[in-house]
Amino acid sequence: MARLAVASLLLLGVPAAAYVAPGASRPVAEQRSFTTASALPFEEPALDEPAAGSAVGLAAAGLGLGAMLGWLNARRQQVASVAGAAALAMAPAAGLAIVDYDAVKYLGGSDKVDINNANVQAYRQFPGMYPTAAGAIGSHGPYKSVKDIYDIPGLTEQVKGIMKKYEGQFVCLPVNEAYFIDRINNGMYR
Repeated sequence: MARLAVASLLLLGVPAAAYVAPGASRPVAEQRSFTTASALPFEEPALDEPAAGSAVGLAAAGLGLGAMLGWLNARRQQVASVAGAAALAMAPAAGLAIVDYDAVKYLGGSDKVDINNANVQAYRQFPGMYPTAAGAIGSHGPYKSVKDIYDIPGLTEQVKGIMKKYEGQFVCLPVNEAYFIDRINNGMYR
């Protein structure tokens, strides 16, 4: 049993003996003065052998480190659970989204599109609407009725004809600031 204890101390102490503690320096009395011109300022004097007390301290540090690692290894599941819970607690909370917007189905999730709040991508379901007609609708407004889209300046008769073809698929709902601001760029290209 005693041999096992000595062997354990040696196995734990060997890695710790290779460790050089930071700040282990020579005594103040041995420090050299750099007042002479021949001495280089980066030259270090030879160090004496460490005292016997530091070897015992290193062995104790190695034993303590080994004991802590053994304890953590034996309780791996509990340590992982605590680490996961701590990471979850430190993670930022998700942003609150508007989920109670009644007209979300008109933002591209149905065959009808809200001309005041839908993104230009919602018009892709109507051939010929995207990008010219959809961009014109998205970059102007807000609209009071669906008929207001024909008053957009600079529209050609061809684009107005495409809009007229799908006029029954458009709805004009009140502006919702959360969606109105993203009618052209919905955050995919920011």
